[in-house]
Amino acid sequence: MKIALVGYGKMGHMIETQALSFGNEVVATIDVISPDAKYKVSCGDYEAVAKAVKESGAEGIIEFTYPSSVMGNINALIPLKLPLVIGTTGWNDRHEEVRALAEKYGTPVMTSANFSIGVNLFYKIVEEAAKLVNSFTEYDAAVWEMHHNQKADSPSGTAIDIAKKVLSGFTRKDTVVTDAFHERPKANELHVSSTRCGSVPGTHTVFFDSEADTIELTHTARSRKGFASGAVHALENLKALADSGKVSGGLYGMSDVFKEF
Repeated sequence: MKIALVGYGKMGHMIETQALSFGNEVVATIDVISPDAKYKVSCGDYEAVAKAVKESGAEGIIEFTYPSSVMGNINALIPLKLPLVIGTTGWNDRHEEVRALAEKYGTPVMTSANFSIGVNLFYKIVEEAAKLVNSFTEYDAAVWEMHHNQKADSPSGTAIDIAKKVLSGFTRKDTVVTDAFHERPKANELHVSSTRCGSVPGTHTVFFDSEADTIELTHTARSRKGFASGAVHALENLKALADSGKVSGGLYGMSDVFKEF
């Protein structure tokens, strides 16, 4: 497949490496800052981004930029009607808007807080564990995550998704709290806490705690390679599903194509 990469920082470079290793061709690398990007665009010039993708002859797009620019990129790229994978997080409140735009243009769009295959397996493990622990009222639950000090959002989108998996099975809680507590937490509140330090690629832990013991489920990323390879696989599968008519214009998640891996 001919792939256009919108965003050519550390993650963009790693995605390119993985895409090439899987036999794909990277026909466009687009960035505002990166000196080795094939297409340099001005900050906020989203029409230039779309033009570069169109001129490259790309068959699919992977967008990995910043929360401040992701919506501008999305609005410019969806009308191209190419399968689009969005790795940027921090725009959860705009999902319905993007879904409507994707349906309007017939563009298959996939987003995920984390494209790592291991993380998506972890989601399923957490969901099942929450159902099991839910039967024992002496256990409480919490989520903690740690990332590198260059990460622009907090908590991570992955942590929020993990929290949703906990809530789906742990019925005593129904509210996610990401701020610091200044009073005792209510029994229905699930605390999601964050740490930013150094160069940590990403660690996520779910705690089930009682007076007698603590159960910890942890996923630790060793590098960004898992995210990069997962994003490429996601685009490959999204395009294959679109070509076969199994998906059409709309907003999809990893769970929609997980069985394809």
